[in-house]
Amino acid sequence: MSAASDELAGRTFMVTGGNTGIGRATAAGLAGRGGRVYLACRSRQKGESAVADIVAVTGNAAVTFLPLDLADLASVRSCAEQFLALGEPLHVLINNGGVGGQRGLTKDGFELAFGVNHLGHFALTTALLDRLAASAPARVVTVASDAHYQARGVDFEAVRRPTASFTGMREYAVSKLCNVLFSAELARRVPGRGIASYALHPGVVASDIWRRVPWPVRPLITRRMLSPQDGARTSLYCATSGALAADGGRFYDDCREREPSQAATPDLARALWEHSEAWVTAR
Repeated sequence: MSAASDELAGRTFMVTGGNTGIGRATAAGLAGRGGRVYLACRSRQKGESAVADIVAVTGNAAVTFLPLDLADLASVRSCAEQFLALGEPLHVLINNGGVGGQRGLTKDGFELAFGVNHLGHFALTTALLDRLAASAPARVVTVASDAHYQARGVDFEAVRRPTASFTGMREYAVSKLCNVLFSAELARRVPGRGIASYALHPGVVASDIWRRVPWPVRPLITRRMLSPQDGARTSLYCATSGALAADGGRFYDDCREREPSQAATPDLARALWEHSEAWVTAR
């Protein structure tokens, strides 16, 4: 056991997908610096096991599991309601959880990567915005990917249908573009509320996001990837560093600002927000 520092004492963080991979490394890094950390993830067994391990390693007992299934908007609402009922502040929301290389539909009928990687996080963030504002200065950190450069835009009809590509990677790229668009549009919509919004590329990380990629392919695509600990560096930077642009809406890679894809236009970001808001409200 190593004693936690008090650098982040008094700051509360929520990390989606915090039971494994980059999310777990991020949560452990925050807890090790004295933050109060909520791990919001789908599996109670894995989530509570991760909590116990992080507490044991850091010596920080202020680590808690929250149930969250990003593929089910009812679960997303329930997670937000459970957190809000605690009456605690929320200083940083880290939208980390996601899927890659998978095919299908969410419970609410959205293409799987879009529904989990973008729409679930959109619903969670907007449900927690008032609490974030009340806790200002606050941040929303969304883990995107440089895969977003591969997407030319967002087909708002296609995201209502099952995954079309064989590998699901085309849809993954679209969902990551949505992360970048959402982060930028959020920054434009919350001026004066004390909430900064950042998106990031964590590096190409050998995390559990690739667990459903078929066996012959999975080891080939993961063998040269970063460790989750290395992948968490930019998430931790965006969540805690005072060196980031105060106005937010920026994209970061390797702890440095980077120009996002030319497809990440304000018009497309606005359209994505409006569609997402309507879809979430209708559920």
